[in-house]
Amino acid sequence: MKKPFLNEDFLLQTETAQQLYHEYAKQMPIIDYHSHQIPEQIAQDRQFETITQIWLYGDHYKWRAMRANGIPERFITGDASDWEKFEQWAETVPQTVRNPLYHWTHLELQRYFGIKELLNKDSARRIFDECNAKLQTPDYSVRNLLRKMNVEVVCTTDDPADSLEYHQAIIESGFDVQILPTFRADKAMSPESAAAYNQYLDKLGEAADVEIRTFSDLENALRLRHDFFASLGCRLSDHGLEQIYAADYTAEEISSIFAKVRGGEELTASEVLQFKSAMLVLLAEMDWEKGWTQQYHLGALRNNNSRMLRQLGPDTGWDSIGDFSQGQALSRFLDRLDGQDKLAKTIIYNLNPADNELIATMIGNFNDGSVAGKVQFGSGWWFLDQKDGMEKQINALSNMGLLSRFVGMLTDSRSFLSYPRHEYFRRILCNLLGNDVENGELPDDMAHLGAIVQNICYNNAKEYFGFEAASVVAAASKASFAHS
Repeated sequence: MKKPFLNEDFLLQTETAQQLYHEYAKQMPIIDYHSHQIPEQIAQDRQFETITQIWLYGDHYKWRAMRANGIPERFITGDASDWEKFEQWAETVPQTVRNPLYHWTHLELQRYFGIKELLNKDSARRIFDECNAKLQTPDYSVRNLLRKMNVEVVCTTDDPADSLEYHQAIIESGFDVQILPTFRADKAMSPESAAAYNQYLDKLGEAADVEIRTFSDLENALRLRHDFFASLGCRLSDHGLEQIYAADYTAEEISSIFAKVRGGEELTASEVLQFKSAMLVLLAEMDWEKGWTQQYHLGALRNNNSRMLRQLGPDTGWDSIGDFSQGQALSRFLDRLDGQDKLAKTIIYNLNPADNELIATMIGNFNDGSVAGKVQFGSGWWFLDQKDGMEKQINALSNMGLLSRFVGMLTDSRSFLSYPRHEYFRRILCNLLGNDVENGELPDDMAHLGAIVQNICYNNAKEYFGFEAASVVAAASKASFAHS
């Protein structure tokens, strides 16, 4: 018998999978420990005027699909009206079958708006009007959208030079969902263009109230900002890299390289590699000192279309999976930190599925028994946060590590309508385990498997990152503000 599309047992192929999801996974709160949500919108409790604004502005997943469907750029990132952009997206949706966008789109319409009608050119106007009407009501403010999805923690992605003024405002408002910054210092370790790098250093120095003339000044400025992030509850750092950098260097060489680029001279490729390697170690040591978790997103080949990069800028949908060599440098980097007993809790996200087993075995080299799952193989990321990609990541981790210690899913999203991705992940996880039980590959012990599911969905992350109650963070931060 054919199953209805997107019913309550969506993706759950067996009775055991259905029981695991409905009785154990479904009700767990969400910890979104890596996202690109905009703190200003949370601080202001923004009310979006149209579904286009919350759904299509800044979503390069949808943009890529629309381009592939032959939609002109005017209706994607251009000056077309919100209705025109939504109409073109609605005409694209039926063509996204077997792409996760098809599932995500209809999950989001169901979970947020109660709309079970399929989105297409015929239903577009009705759905557009119904969503827009609901978005005008208080229940659909940004903060209430987070509450609606049972979100407990959101970690945004923030540059060391950011003021974090909106994080402060959120804390002072007493919002019951924790909105915490994440320290992403990629620009501080990217000296490829001397002019751009020096412009950034001036901005960083201003934020830290430090005149950055030497490498020691740079370290001081970063430590001051690191401390400031910590005062607002930050528990994680993040890097978006093609690959880990692990060249040999001396302190004298790094000081000389920094002086060269600070003086406006362009660096050689080998000097850039040495500098990046040194900065990765410095930042990792700072994370270890505070007990933070460091995250490394590896393998994206960015900005492939130079013409569109010039026209639209970065992060507009022109990136792909890269085929970078990952193993040797990653091993050297982790070993360098571990050898000094300065390896923080670490999550490694892999974008090339060909490297899944490499990452799954690499983490086992540095899990030293001090913390359960100290070094993690991160969830399916970007192009891999879909059914096949998630299953491959879960299977690689299961085969070569401990799935039971996995810290689970995140959104990696800029949209406040993206939280059904956690549901999507949970259904996939429960289906895999349920199939194993039905096949006799796991015992029919629902209490044990249900506890593992709940740990992966929520408990592991809460313990691993050390998140405190929102009221505790708010009280500590307010005390810090008063003292300063």
